[in-house]
Amino acid sequence: MRYKSKLKSDELDYFFKAVLSLKNEEECYRFFEDVATAPELKELAQRLLVASMLQKEATYTTISEKTGASTATISRVKRALSYGEGGYGLVLKRLEQDK
Repeated sequence: MRYKSKLKSDELDYFFKAVLSLKNEEECYRFFEDVATAPELKELAQRLLVASMLQKEATYTTISEKTGASTATISRVKRALSYGEGGYGLVLKRLEQDK
């Protein structure tokens, strides 16, 4: 069965195709520095790190101290890990396999 997103749109399809066309970290930096602000990118990176730490069963206090994330952000990421679409889990599993 194919995944059906509630956010599906031609604009997002175009954006995701652009992301998938990137071939390495340098291209990612070049594209994302043009398309997003530094704080937006840092927030996205922080959320992924929070998800990784939650999967390793770190406490909110430890996560907050190491990442600077608020408890609200940590809770939001935890909710996505538990009840979301499985995107964090998919990416974290692949990152772990690539180590």
